[in-house]
Amino acid sequence: MSTNAQQASRQILFNAFDMNCVAHQSPGLWRHPEDKARDYNTIGYWTHLAKTLEKGLFDGVFIADVLGTYDVYGGSNEAPLLTGAQVPVNDPALLISAMAAVTEHLGFGVTAGTAYEHPYPFARRLATLDHLTNGRVGWNVVTGYLPSAAQNMGNDDQMAHDERYDHADEYLEVIYKLLEGSWEDDAVQYNKQTGVFTDPTKVHPIKHEGKYFKVPGIAITEPSVQRTPVIFQAGASPRGKAFAGKHAEAVFVNNNTIETLKSTVASIRENAVAAGRDPYDIRIFTMQTIITGATDEEAQAKYEEYVKSADPKGALVLLSGWMGVDLSKYDLDDPIGDVESNAIQSLVTSLQTGTADNEPWTVRKLSEWVGVGGFGPTLVGSGATVAEELIRWQRETDVDGFNLAYAITPGTFEDIVEYVVPELQARGAYKTEYTDGSLRNKLFGEGDKVKDTHPAACYSLARSLVS
Repeated sequence: MSTNAQQASRQILFNAFDMNCVAHQSPGLWRHPEDKARDYNTIGYWTHLAKTLEKGLFDGVFIADVLGTYDVYGGSNEAPLLTGAQVPVNDPALLISAMAAVTEHLGFGVTAGTAYEHPYPFARRLATLDHLTNGRVGWNVVTGYLPSAAQNMGNDDQMAHDERYDHADEYLEVIYKLLEGSWEDDAVQYNKQTGVFTDPTKVHPIKHEGKYFKVPGIAITEPSVQRTPVIFQAGASPRGKAFAGKHAEAVFVNNNTIETLKSTVASIRENAVAAGRDPYDIRIFTMQTIITGATDEEAQAKYEEYVKSADPKGALVLLSGWMGVDLSKYDLDDPIGDVESNAIQSLVTSLQTGTADNEPWTVRKLSEWVGVGGFGPTLVGSGATVAEELIRWQRETDVDGFNLAYAITPGTFEDIVEYVVPELQARGAYKTEYTDGSLRNKLFGEGDKVKDTHPAACYSLARSLVS
């Protein structure tokens, strides 16, 4: 299908972007009187959020995660602890069951890294979540970028950037073999007359032996609705795009202008084609923060109020971790020039392209930009104004949807549901009801299992037995 036909037939997708912590993308906004992020460690916060998002027909909630602190800034934990910048942070996977219990359709993208947990127990966790949610789980595959995480797991630093992806390639191969290639669809007999629960002849060892992992045995979970959960990915470096082209079914990107987003989207789709897949086998979400209200003036007043609570030091703490550069060593008006990074290379690349007005980034501008909504674009306006702009971004960039960060929570999401969603629906640009079935079927409308062109499919027993 051509790009123009795709654009004419699809609607905008929404994910809520959150994290199991008090200061995700808007450092300091936990101080705002209407912000409820302090309740991040309660079930009530997450179940209320899930019900709010399902009311607004969001496709999913994407939960970020890190397994370390942002101690790059100043070389210590002092600044991240003082500002609450993504620390304390709790496990994202444990939130899913509670949210699934109060919703019927909302999807869940859970972040988990490939660096520090063996794929064998992790495959069981993925299958368990997919069972409990009736097929509404996605896995955001990350390779890690914080040195503190590596050090606390017994290493001096992260692997080199590209080697992290080589390691992740094999990690996913093991996951695919366990979830797709160990149990046949009808292995579980549950036959009370014969006393056979599982037919042993229909469960197979995967016999994996590679550079990084040796897994000889069988998966210990029966097949779930999707078998392999939807694969999410967020790397936008050249190696990350190649990884996405091969594995990803949804990709999160972060571009501040239409021009750079258009280029990024085209590159990801080209990488999918290079991997033997259709360019639209990947749903691409771009980060966006929306501040909205009944009128443009009301939305602008909210934004100005939020800026007062923003924490410049917290912003620099996050940026230092994302970039792998200690910004405490810079004066506020120093420009950020060419930087070599072993952290998030896509962020460094975006900084080198300059600001939206083509001015060089300085430390001060960075801290101000990140203060509300993180290092992504912030859109301020009435529901109608925001809806028109989102439609324009999709039309001009070929992006599928938006990964929506918050300024305050759950207020930012509640405002989007109240003001933006109805305007998009009125323009035919947003669904008015959910599609039935799994998260994968909701995103693609082609069933619960991975497509034949996805690398997981080559390990599928169900397909090999009928081919």
